[in-house]
Amino acid sequence: MTGTEPTRRLRAWPALRVDDWTPTRETLHMWTQIVGKIRLSRAPLVNHWWQVTLYVSPRGLTTSAIPHAAGSFDIEFDFVDHRLHIRSSDGRTRQVALEPKPVADFYSETIGALGELGIPVQIQAKPNEVDPAIPFAEDHEHRSYDAAAANLFWQQLVAADRILHEFRSRFTGKVSPVHFFWGAMDLACTRFSGRTAPQHPGGAPNCGDWVMVEGYSHELSSCGFWPGGGAEGAFYAYVYPEPEGFADYRIGPREAFYSRDHRQFLLPYEAVRTAEAPERALLEFLDTTYEAAAELGHWDRSALEADPGRWNHKHRIHNPWEVEP
Repeated sequence: MTGTEPTRRLRAWPALRVDDWTPTRETLHMWTQIVGKIRLSRAPLVNHWWQVTLYVSPRGLTTSAIPHAAGSFDIEFDFVDHRLHIRSSDGRTRQVALEPKPVADFYSETIGALGELGIPVQIQAKPNEVDPAIPFAEDHEHRSYDAAAANLFWQQLVAADRILHEFRSRFTGKVSPVHFFWGAMDLACTRFSGRTAPQHPGGAPNCGDWVMVEGYSHELSSCGFWPGGGAEGAFYAYVYPEPEGFADYRIGPREAFYSRDHRQFLLPYEAVRTAEAPERALLEFLDTTYEAAAELGHWDRSALEADPGRWNHKHRIHNPWEVEP
């Protein structure tokens, strides 16, 4: 390892103990729910609720373009300058400061900024998948914002997003975008076998069972990262429905394990961060847990998987869209 590699790896895989930023994490969770629900109120339904998610951006988390009557708009959490940017396709913008403030104030300021842009919004103004679910306008409990911690969390997401996109590229079947879902505050990518699944029983706190029925309508293998499950967060992988033997399937790397409480495999973030080759360690976890789901679930792997390097022999062409002379 060269002298610059440890520093480069530290930047690419930063350390952030969950216990050190829990108040900020809980506040940010509520803020992302508000922004996610704004997208939900405007975007037409896409299977498995894919229209409501956020995406990792070079500055933070973004909604991407959201349609409205006069055009479109987007909302982005900027964890570099610590601003919430709201941009309309008519060229107008508004900002909300990301700083210590109650959820009630963030909610009021965000809805007010949209109103100033001529984008009235009505949402179900209380959080999902948490208990208790304090209405946003009444939440003065969650008010912390540690800017340095928020930036480090975003850098963790950037690292995870990069590898999840590589993992996604190996699948030609139905597969979700790599997205940040504000319900559980996790970054996820989900592959599907192509078959329908038994109706999901639901049970998430303050969330209608029908929401889970839509999300889990087809057999799936899901993986991702969330700021829990380990001292610095954890990567996870689960399958629905879970086939017999899944929990006992041999996976890697050695630090990964099956959690009976969560009913999923977990790999502590710190195990990846401190690995000699973090990217390889994470891909081993993603590949072997998917293999467990696909093999035990009898997926048609030959029809669903592909080599993302299948055109590498053509890379001598400067522009891949040009015809080779």
